[in-house]
Amino acid sequence: MNPAQTPGPDAPRDLVGIGTGPANLSLAALAHPLDGLDTVFYEQRPTFGWHSGLLIEGATIQVPFLADLVSLADPTSPWTFLNYLRSRERLFPFYFAERFHIQRAEYDAYCRWVCENLPGLHFGHQVDAVRWNPERDVFEVDFTQLDTDGEAEALGRTYTRNVVLGIGTEPYVPDPLKPLVQAPGVPVLHAADYLDHRADLLAAEHVTVVGIGQSGAEIFLDLLRNRPAGHEKLHWLGRTEAFAPMEYSKLGLEHFTPDHTRYFHALPESTRDRLVDSQWQLHKGIDAATIAAIHDELYRRTLHGGWPDAVLTPGVRVRTAGRVATTKVELHLEHSRQDSRSRLTTDAVVLATGHRERPLDRILAGLDPYMRRDHRERPRIDEDYRLVLDPSVTGTVYVQNAETHTHGVGAPDLGLAAWRSAIILNSLTGREAYQLPRRTAFTTFGLTQRRHVPPPREAPALTPLVDDRR
Repeated sequence: MNPAQTPGPDAPRDLVGIGTGPANLSLAALAHPLDGLDTVFYEQRPTFGWHSGLLIEGATIQVPFLADLVSLADPTSPWTFLNYLRSRERLFPFYFAERFHIQRAEYDAYCRWVCENLPGLHFGHQVDAVRWNPERDVFEVDFTQLDTDGEAEALGRTYTRNVVLGIGTEPYVPDPLKPLVQAPGVPVLHAADYLDHRADLLAAEHVTVVGIGQSGAEIFLDLLRNRPAGHEKLHWLGRTEAFAPMEYSKLGLEHFTPDHTRYFHALPESTRDRLVDSQWQLHKGIDAATIAAIHDELYRRTLHGGWPDAVLTPGVRVRTAGRVATTKVELHLEHSRQDSRSRLTTDAVVLATGHRERPLDRILAGLDPYMRRDHRERPRIDEDYRLVLDPSVTGTVYVQNAETHTHGVGAPDLGLAAWRSAIILNSLTGREAYQLPRRTAFTTFGLTQRRHVPPPREAPALTPLVDDRR
């Protein structure tokens, strides 16, 4: 491109991505080969990190390796997991390892490899606000560039025709335990920070794990394996009525297909809300292999007589909690089925209480007058992952992993990330940039299931990509 054709600093981009977790990283990787598409992605953190506090040795992701950033939309992409292995000269070891489910740490390393080689990703950039400029028909994205210590270094603004939000989830802490988590020096932490405090937890006299989903199971197993037999001094409890296995049958997994996503989106709002609540075992249960490993470890500790000093109790909720002296925590427990209450004194608490979607209201406060909401004041999101905005807004805001209420339990699933990214890019470019399957499940969800992929919009004018722009 000659200098006369170089866009000025205020020229709008085609797409600005906010957040660079797996969802937006998938979108960036699939956008990379599309000619003339000018994109940039901002991430507040200094480097990529995927649940770094839960990269426990041996823990695997719960989807096959084909659920990488791109393969299920474009297996010929240079950003596949297999190409990552090839670049590291690890294809043959992986071939002989015969692993369909890779370790979490390996998935994290793969994503870091993509970040190191994919252009257009800007870490250490905190997006502060998104506004619509009706005079220019563009979005204004204000950001703060951070230094290595996370302190403000410079302010900036980018103009764009389209925005995609991929700000992910945040750790959820139940209200009774928030004061303890926020208090300095109190041994109560969320599972997201487990590895940072693992040594202290192993040294603690007694540890309680709250939450009986997958992360709670993995943490309990790791603690159990590394505490002396007969002196484990562990409690594991949670509100769920049982240490329930995750639904992992082949037909059950078809709830994580585009077919089910389209079926779910077409349901009435009230029906969708009831359905999400009833499908908890599709994504909140425990992997059967992890359950088996826990039982095997507990059984191994009975071989020489006696039982391990570990208490596993489902159906229990924490009513209140407080400090005892300066080093201990007292949990006030309630068992709903027994209608009974008790107290538990412990030296440390790990809250494996999951993650929740980050609210969009703060970052989209400037768009609030234009946003259309449902009966529960949540953003309305159309089938192509676009926020429903006032017709006067000619640009588009796409969302990723913030649409469980409109697209179902597959919203945070890694296996649908590439397909969702392809849907967004087809919509953005107004053409079939990625050819998507019309049918993806043997199950027919509903009596009037639609079998077509929505046609793309009319192609917008695209700004040529300029190598020397920030």
